Amino acid sequence: MINGVGRYIPDNLKPFISSDNYQGIPRKQIPKKTKVENTQFVENISTIFELINIKSNMTLSFHHHLRNGDKVIQIVAEEIKNRNLLNMHIAPSSIFPSYTNLVDLIKNKNITNIHTNYLNGEVAKIISQGYLDGELIMNTHGGRAVVIESGELPIDVAFIACPVVDKNGNGHGAIGKSACGTLGYAISDLEYAKRVVLVTDTIVENLEEYQIDGKFVDYVVKIDSIGDSSGIVSGTTEVTKDPIGLKIAKDCANLLDYLGLIKNDFSMQTGAGKTSLAVVKFVNDLMVKKGIVGSFASGGITKAYVDMLESNLFKSLYDVQCFDLDAVLSYAKNKNHLAMSASEYGNPYEDNPICERLDFVILGATEIDLDFNVNVTTDSLGNLIGGSGGHADIAHGADVTIIISPLVKSRIPIIKEKVMTVTTPGSDVDILITERGIAINPRRVDLRQKLKNSNYPIFEINELLEMTHKITGVPRKIETDDKIIGYVQYRDGTFLDCLRKVKDEY
Repeated sequence: MINGVGRYIPDNLKPFISSDNYQGIPRKQIPKKTKVENTQFVENISTIFELINIKSNMTLSFHHHLRNGDKVIQIVAEEIKNRNLLNMHIAPSSIFPSYTNLVDLIKNKNITNIHTNYLNGEVAKIISQGYLDGELIMNTHGGRAVVIESGELPIDVAFIACPVVDKNGNGHGAIGKSACGTLGYAISDLEYAKRVVLVTDTIVENLEEYQIDGKFVDYVVKIDSIGDSSGIVSGTTEVTKDPIGLKIAKDCANLLDYLGLIKNDFSMQTGAGKTSLAVVKFVNDLMVKKGIVGSFASGGITKAYVDMLESNLFKSLYDVQCFDLDAVLSYAKNKNHLAMSASEYGNPYEDNPICERLDFVILGATEIDLDFNVNVTTDSLGNLIGGSGGHADIAHGADVTIIISPLVKSRIPIIKEKVMTVTTPGSDVDILITERGIAINPRRVDLRQKLKNSNYPIFEINELLEMTHKITGVPRKIETDDKIIGYVQYRDGTFLDCLRKVKDEY
């Protein structure tokens, strides 16, 4: 047990997953895909289905670098529908609101099993309602690389949206009319899927530099458009103007400085939300004031970090996906803006992954409980709204993990006695910062010691909970029924939690 969270493998998942090794020890890595001698260029997706003989019960994977602007997964989904293929297992690295045509495929049992790191929108809604006939497995970004590279998630065909492809089958993500930047989440699929299909809207004679190595590519299909790259800006890239958010962000930056974490050659990562970007701004200001140059920032990269790189506040950026078009342009032109695969980013069995080289990370939460377990997968009513992505990877890897949040969101307390869903275990979380006070995980005796004589408002987390209940009252408990709608898989392959359908009266 870790802070009240059990690591386990449910019995009914054993036949669904190919490996029985769930003890968090290194897995045997399967061989990479054999070299493809001649990449074939074909005219349309339908032809691909014929050439590969894509049929019912197969596993197809996709990446999400075009985010809400992606068209490839939807084109493939239409082909599944037209052929009435059944019991398909899809493994997109994330699922966004625009992927609406997956809804009918789930309801009609064309798609019955899903592996993904994040999902929201209508697909999340119908899965929350119990429509998915098989299993939903929620991975971390690093954990997805683990299950692919270990053979636990065997992929029959990987469909990789690629903005530019050359005549040798090599691909790049940061140039072309649909440029989306780095393609880090596609690399495990590229190297380990049985068949690889690049889907592009631009073919050139030769690429001098490329992210997608053509030696792994079986087929290239050219379509009119793989998506709208402006759709990658599906969140905000603006610093919050909310006074509460600004207070939390400034307190966070000052606390980092007090702890001695803002120093030469430090490394960091934050989310891309408004309050997280405010933390970046305040850290930027501290670095300028103190003449500090950091080693690197990592993760999904935004304009805020691009500006810091160009101002020589960081020596480099490690980028697994671009969160805005400024980051796309930066990756295309700046040699210190470096791409990394999901495995290099967060695979716990990778040698020295980037997430384990971070001094600190700043993350958000839908809920956090008295054991510091964090939920970013479901809302407080139990509905699917997101997923770990890299949350659990970097929370585990960083020296100091800080959760920032107001005590109350939409009249709902963020602190719970027990979170609805465990996304990141409390053993990986060190500090909670709210507008009314700070709580430090009891396991971090060192941080408590450093802060005991400070002027910061330090509370036990249960004291913050009591403070919140005086404002909001005690929320009623949400009841779930016996139907399991999915599982939360930790980055090492063990399981943290199961997702249950909320009773209809809620």
